[in-house]
Amino acid sequence: MSRTLILSTILHNLKRLLCAGVFLSAAIHTAPGAPLLLPSTPYRYTVLDQDLSAALQEFGTNLNIRVSISAEVRGRIRGRMPDLPPREFLDRLTKLYDLQWYYDGLVLYVSAAKEAQSRMLVLTSIRFDAFKAALDELGISDDRYVVRPAAGSGLVLVFGPPRFIARVEETFNGLVAEAQAQPHVAPAPRKESVLLLFRGSSAAVVRDGRPEASYSSDVPQQDGVGRKPELSQK
Repeated sequence: MSRTLILSTILHNLKRLLCAGVFLSAAIHTAPGAPLLLPSTPYRYTVLDQDLSAALQEFGTNLNIRVSISAEVRGRIRGRMPDLPPREFLDRLTKLYDLQWYYDGLVLYVSAAKEAQSRMLVLTSIRFDAFKAALDELGISDDRYVVRPAAGSGLVLVFGPPRFIARVEETFNGLVAEAQAQPHVAPAPRKESVLLLFRGSSAAVVRDGRPEASYSSDVPQQDGVGRKPELSQK
């Protein structure tokens, strides 16, 4: 082997190692529930013929991300993929092979689009705005997938890949359990209103706006003072 060929091979291998190092160091580690943040450096991936699942696993390994791939993800990558930023590379595979992906902050879940699920949740003890706020704060919400309330009812439609559905249901069940655990406060007893109306020598009792009884007095009332009225005989 010529000296020129040896040097060329060494430089090529060093270049590949340096590129891998850039990808690994640039990958941003996120807290649970955070969005998937990837470097903007082009992801160079050359393959002649490789299983799609293996390519996705290698993608996660290169970027130091745990990947869970559904058994329904099938296909083979043939030929060279264009040099794209990692997020665009992942989205390109998603489009080409009819996939969906969801990142829960710890693991990147990849599934076939046909595995998408729908749920109809009934909000009884919680409000939709509180439910949606919890999904946002926990980093579960994803604009690509559906969490939509039905107008004028307590129904909420949820649609997306299995892991997304599972996280939404976990949040919903947690909020319901929290609401049910709150101590029940009995409503305060209603206070009734009682009025005593004087009309000359007679008086009437009005309870909660309804006349209840009338009384008569032999001595006319003066300045609202008189002896105790007696119940008139009707």
